[in-house]
Parts: sequence; C-alpha cells; structure tokens
Amino acid sequence: MSVRRMLTVAMAGALMCGVASLAHAQNASPKTTKPAAATPQPAPAPPPAIAGGAEPTLIGQFGTWGAYTATPNGKKVCFALAKPASSKTNPPNRPRDPAYAFVSTRPSEKVVNEVSIMIGYTLKPGSESTLEVGGASYAMYGQGDGLWIRNAAEEERMVDAMRKAADATVKGISAKGTETTDVFSLKGLSQALDRLAQDCKR
Repeated sequence: MSVRRMLTVAMAGALMCGVASLAHAQNASPKTTKPAAATPQPAPAPPPAIAGGAEPTLIGQFGTWGAYTATPNGKKVCFALAKPASSKTNPPNRPRDPAYAFVSTRPSEKVVNEVSIMIGYTLKPGSESTLEVGGASYAMYGQGDGLWIRNAAEEERMVDAMRKAADATVKGISAKGTETTDVFSLKGLSQALDRLAQDCKR
C-alpha cells in the first residue's frame, strides 16, 4: 500500500469524527439548514470515528453531496461526501456498515480530487473491485474497508466522467464472500467540487 493511500486512510478516519459531530449538531439545530422549495436533501451522515482531531465545516449541500472543509494538524483539507442512493448484497440482506464516497483535495500534499470509497466492511484480500461510471469501468485497489483507483493516471478522467454522469456503481467483495453493489447518485457533485475548488485554493 502506497504512502499516499496510507495517508488517505488516516485522513479519512480523522475526518469522520468531526463530520459525525457536525452531522449530530445539524440534526440538533435544524435552523442551520435552509429548507428547499423541493424535497430537501439532508447532509450525509458519516460513519463513526476511526480517529479524532478534525472538525469539518459543511460549506454547502449540492444534491446528494455535502461539501466540507477541515484543518487537521493545521493542514487544510476539502472533500465532498455522499451516501449511496441504493445498496445491494449477494446473498441478500447481509449486514454491513454504511458506505460513503469521498472526493478529497489536500493542497499541502498536492492531491486534487482523489476519489475514495469507504465500503462498510473488510474487503476480501486480492478480490476485484470496480467503479463504473459513464460507460467505463475503473479497477479499484482495496485496503481494509477502503477503495482507491488502482491506476492513479486514470483518476482525472474518472472524476470528469463523474461530473457528467447521473450515477456511479461501486462493486466489491467482503472478506466473507458477500458481493456488494452500491449506486451513488452524482447529482450535485460537479457543483460541490467547484465550490471546494474555491475554498481549497492550492
């Protein structure tokens, strides 16, 4: 596992604590969110903390994607976060933790729009995972319960496709052999990334 991926795992874990606290605060204080004319889309509720230390701030909700900034260890991080629109397991109804998609920018590391998936279970070592979007399928590298694109050179093309597509499908296999299919709506992702680009200048 590369240093970059190890840092991402640690960063995602650190951010989850603060985002969970933020989501709890938002639920306790409804006045912090403006009601929309149409059916409002709630900010994603992230998973429990893996590590603490970061206090993310929700700077905008765009469709199904929340745009956040945080400053763990004094280094600014910006990320978009969403939950799946639908999730299936084979065999059906197998238990798992919630899944989440992140698109992260870390200026201090010169990382821009890195896609990662917290899949909600321990992945089967050596198994094949994919992210399908815009008619293309991208091989994903798994470590623990996280997925990242295997060929980093394809990431920019994948993000461009995610900006334009209606949804993305993530497939994985758990350590117990359960096959999962998560479909993420991409509505609002492009706007969330544009907002983050303004707030996370390199």
